[in-house]
Amino acid sequence: MEIRVVASAADFALAKQVRRDVFVVEQEIPEELEYDELDATSTHLLAVAADGSPVGTARLIGSAEAYRLTGVVGRVLLGRLAVVKAARGTGLGAALVRAVEAAGRELGAEECELHAQVQALGFYERLGYVAEGPVYDDAGIPHRTMVRAL
Repeated sequence: MEIRVVASAADFALAKQVRRDVFVVEQEIPEELEYDELDATSTHLLAVAADGSPVGTARLIGSAEAYRLTGVVGRVLLGRLAVVKAARGTGLGAALVRAVEAAGRELGAEECELHAQVQALGFYERLGYVAEGPVYDDAGIPHRTMVRAL
């Protein structure tokens, strides 16, 4: 599998396809909540299989926008991490997280924040993230903020 930064409209369409398959179809998140204004200013990563089919995606909200959202200097936000069913359990999710972290480091970030679905807390804990604050609802799914030093 290859993980690359989305640099074309075609790649962005593939990333959106993964998000739609995972979040809108599988998890039944309303489509109008899945895509937002942050998509236009974020860095998106796309994972593709050897045959070119899209299998995963994640987005990085850069330092300036992340500061506006979190109020924490030196922090970036990892979001919209999605891996299609057929690619789960392969290490792709962890590879996407590490790729976002590397991109965050290139921006000079010292921390990475994410908003994890409660059922995925263990996955992120194994990658070094620590939960902060209470559980909250996001699109009808319990979430918790998590942070990791970069």
